Amino acid sequence: MELLERRRALIEERLAEIIDGVDPETLNEEVRHVALSGGKRVRPMVTILACETVGGTATDATDFGVGIELVHNASLVIDDIIDRSELRRGTTSAWAEFGHGPAIVTSDGLLGEAFALFSANPDATRVVAEAMVELGVGEATELTSQPENEAEYMTLARRKTGSLFRAAAELGAIAADSDPFTVETLGEYAERVGIAFQIRDDVLDAVADSNELGKPTGHDAALKRPSVVQVTDLTPDEANRRARAEADRAIDALEQVDAADPEAKAYLLELAEFVVERER
Repeated sequence: MELLERRRALIEERLAEIIDGVDPETLNEEVRHVALSGGKRVRPMVTILACETVGGTATDATDFGVGIELVHNASLVIDDIIDRSELRRGTTSAWAEFGHGPAIVTSDGLLGEAFALFSANPDATRVVAEAMVELGVGEATELTSQPENEAEYMTLARRKTGSLFRAAAELGAIAADSDPFTVETLGEYAERVGIAFQIRDDVLDAVADSNELGKPTGHDAALKRPSVVQVTDLTPDEANRRARAEADRAIDALEQVDAADPEAKAYLLELAEFVVERER
C-alpha cells in the first residue's frame, strides 16, 4: 500500500502544480475548489498502474494521469449542473458555490489544462478526444432518449463511465510505448471496470446513506435518471451481480497482458475487485 500511496502522491503533487498555474485568480479559485476537493483519483491511478504493468514508470504516466483526472472533474461539474446536485465529495458543488456561469467556465478551464498535457502526443490526444465524444453521446442520450432495457443501459454506462476509464488505461499504455494490442486490451479491461463502477454507483445511490457516500442519494429516482435499478427490473443484489460479471470480464482481459511489473498488475486486479465492493 505504501507504493500505491507514493503513486497517488505523484498525482496530487502534479495536480496541485497545474492548478497553481491557472490564471486569472478567480478561475484559479474555482478550478481549485473542484479539482482539489478530494476524490479517489481512480482514473489517474489506472493510468499509472497500466503504464507500469507494461514496462513504463509512474513518472512517464503522471501528466497523462493528471490530464484524465481533469477531464473527469470537468464532466462532474456539468453533471452536477444537470442533476441540480448541490453536494460533491462532501463539499459544495461548483455551481452551488459559484453559480452556473462560473461553473461552466470552470469546466472549460479544466478541459483546457487537460489538453495542454496531452497535446504533445497525438495518440494521447486522439484517445481522449474519442472518449469525450463517447461521453458526450452518453450525456445527450441520458437527457433526450433514455434507455428502456438492460442492453441500452449497458451501452449508456459504457459511454458515460467506461469511456474515460478506457482512456485512462490506454493513456498509460501509450506512455509506455506499448503496441496496439496491448493498448486495446488494457482499454477493454478498464472499460469493463468502469461499467462495473457505474452499476455499483447506481446501486449506492439507491441504497446508501448520503452522509457516508459524500453526495446526495436518491437522485436517480427523483430525476428519473436511467439508473440500473430504474431502467431494469434488477434488484440491487442482482445489479451487484451484473457489476461482478463485468469485473470478471475485466480481469479476463487483463490476464491477456504480459506484465513487466507483476505488482502493478496485481493492483489493477485489486481495483476490479474494489469497484464492486466499495461502499462510497
